Amino acid sequence: MTLPVLPDHPLRYELNNELHARPFPELKAPCRAAYIVIKMPEKAVERDRAKDRAHLLALLDRHGAPHPAPDADHYSGRVGRNFLKWELHTEFMSYTIFADSVADIPFNGTVFSIFPKDWLAEAPGAILTSAIVRIEEVADEDEMQQVIDRKFPKWFVPENLTVSRVADDEAVVAGDFRIDENGHNRFAILSRPGISPRRLGRIVQRLLEVETYKTASMLTLPIARRVSRTVFEMDRELTEIVQQMAEDDGSDQPESLHRLLEMSAKIEFLSSSTAFRFGAAEAYAAIVNQRIQVMREGRVKGKQLFSEFMMRRYDPAMRTCRSAQARLADLSLRAERAANLLRTRVDVKTEEQNHEVLKQMDRRAELQLRLQETVEGLSVVAIGYYAVSLAGYFLTPIAKNFGIDKTTVLAAVTLPILLIVYLGMRRIHHRVAKLRG
Repeated sequence: MTLPVLPDHPLRYELNNELHARPFPELKAPCRAAYIVIKMPEKAVERDRAKDRAHLLALLDRHGAPHPAPDADHYSGRVGRNFLKWELHTEFMSYTIFADSVADIPFNGTVFSIFPKDWLAEAPGAILTSAIVRIEEVADEDEMQQVIDRKFPKWFVPENLTVSRVADDEAVVAGDFRIDENGHNRFAILSRPGISPRRLGRIVQRLLEVETYKTASMLTLPIARRVSRTVFEMDRELTEIVQQMAEDDGSDQPESLHRLLEMSAKIEFLSSSTAFRFGAAEAYAAIVNQRIQVMREGRVKGKQLFSEFMMRRYDPAMRTCRSAQARLADLSLRAERAANLLRTRVDVKTEEQNHEVLKQMDRRAELQLRLQETVEGLSVVAIGYYAVSLAGYFLTPIAKNFGIDKTTVLAAVTLPILLIVYLGMRRIHHRVAKLRG
């Protein structure tokens, strides 16, 4: 039964196809693989991916192979007598050539002749890692053990040799994670006759992914070491500032606050400039551990497992990266707390100064009020004097008709006039106070 006529989400098919975009190769022993990863040394995420696709098309055109879709980020197909697998990732692109049969001289690098030198020279980037995978078929356990005992010590550095049984004992994988004289990492796979082509392809793919993401995550280690040194220096400076804050009497607080803000800016720049690299390392390390885990390793006569090699050699590097990131985050929080503390002390000091200024203003206002009251008192006397004089001029002629002299008239009107003037001044004062309030 079909669904009702409804529009599909714009990303429905694209997201579903993404789950099936990178199928594992199907391989049959004996065979070999040449693997190369190309990455821009700087700003790989911002690179022009059209150049990566153009590089692939140049190889396909040399062999007359069909082109992928214009916006494809993966490709699988026949290139001459060999099978090519190309993948475009966030920071890099990878080429894998699968060739039938194996070389008479193991790991002699002739399989890389499939990649033309002039074509490689035009690659948009540098080699991040390259590897040769030799896949042989062994008839039984005795033959497998003979290859492990006699050939593996010649093919790999014994000190770093890792050997594991995988795929329910249907295959043995080996490698030493060293770059040989031809510039390639070496991996060997011994498979039993009954292993399926898809399962063998998954084993090869997981080995190559372990090598790729191991190398990609290790790009963070030099940055982590540089960050650790910088954090150590800034931590010492922060300790000095905090100690100075504890002993400071308040005179150098603005200078200390300026130093803390400047340090916070440097920490923020360091965090933002390394955030992607630290995040990528964490993601890549998780892929490495997951790929090793799904191989379900079994031990081969005391040989170290891939997981053991990673635990001894790889995990410490990743812990260094995580430690540097954690120390940087901790330093950022401590600098922020110190800046907030000092800013609070500066604010409190400023509030105290403002309070003192307000107290001085209050005292000045009080003095002004007293001066104003004094002036008002003098004004009452002055106005009263002139009012009494005017009243004397007005009332004296009238008082003479009643036999009252001028002195008596002035004495009689002085107090009432002063009272009237005083009350009038008080009323005006209250009105002005209301308007100000």
